[in-house]
Amino acid sequence: MITTKQANSEKGFTLLELLVVIVVIGILALLVIPNLTSAPKKARDTDRKTDLGAIQKGLEEYFLANSQYPASLATLTTLTPPILKTLPTDMINSGIYVYTYTSASPYSTYTVKACLENGSDLGKNTAADATCTPSGRSYLLTNLN
Repeated sequence: MITTKQANSEKGFTLLELLVVIVVIGILALLVIPNLTSAPKKARDTDRKTDLGAIQKGLEEYFLANSQYPASLATLTTLTPPILKTLPTDMINSGIYVYTYTSASPYSTYTVKACLENGSDLGKNTAADATCTPSGRSYLLTNLN
């Protein structure tokens, strides 16, 4: 038989205290999990932007030496010595970045585009792009930047 003194000395959590802790943990999980799942996408987008920056530097170096931009990105790797040892590639999307060159008088122009995974990226040089699925956003560099 349990005496009144023994019943009062037993320690434990009430059902209400347990429910409050479970709710708090649930709220924290709802805040943290989306950030954990989007982090790899943001990291790959950062890699894409870095790759396009390297390509842009290579194109500008080619322009300084030749007074025009190359017709294709492969030209940057076939020179002796090459401007880029290898062309950066997209690790998930089509594998290559889209390069467009226009030779028009008096100025020739180029654009280099990468499709982003993070559709909420509203940073510099990003734009809505229906050809980039599923995010609908692209990162675009031109010689006019």
